[in-house]
Amino acid sequence: MKWALLLASAALAADAVETWRFDSLDKIGGHAVKVEGAPRVVNGTVVFDGVKDALFFDVHPLAGAETWTWEVIFRPDVGGAAEQRFFHLQEEGADTRMLFEIRVIDGKWCLDSYAHWGTAGQALMDRAKLHELGKWHAVQAVYDGREFRNYVDGVLEGKKEVALKPQAAGRTSVGVRINRVNYFKGAVYSSRFTKRALNVSEFEKLPAGLR
Repeated sequence: MKWALLLASAALAADAVETWRFDSLDKIGGHAVKVEGAPRVVNGTVVFDGVKDALFFDVHPLAGAETWTWEVIFRPDVGGAAEQRFFHLQEEGADTRMLFEIRVIDGKWCLDSYAHWGTAGQALMDRAKLHELGKWHAVQAVYDGREFRNYVDGVLEGKKEVALKPQAAGRTSVGVRINRVNYFKGAVYSSRFTKRALNVSEFEKLPAGLR
């Protein structure tokens, strides 16, 4: 009985985590990719030109999650627009969505994280917390059922209490907002989706080769 419970717990844990490695344009995270523009695979990452490059998926990896952690390892590059949407999860047939965005200010960037359900929505952005372009960073968005938080490289940037319900099945875009505006210039290495709120100590770290 004890082993059965442990196996069931391990299976549940495995089902609650999905990792996407951006080292292909055919399948990522086991999902088929629709490619637009001409993104390139370079050194195990996908590079976007900030003009027309984007990837689309017929899946919302955090659908059904009451609590969640969404992590992305990415590199925003010099020469992109002032507003860029680099990762977008959206419920099918609704405006319910989650977004990772950046704003470029004085040659640096700040993180903008957004989560929306029904009439409830919350953006987290601090224009005073700026980071270097052309370098790899890990960003995190966490919802624990009460509070929405975002981080850059494991350091808290913003938090706000908000009531968000689980999102339904939908779609994902990378490199652009799902309606094809605000293209991203830079590269994406990976994204991890966990259907629980992780502690900072559990966040993905930058691989040594990207530092």
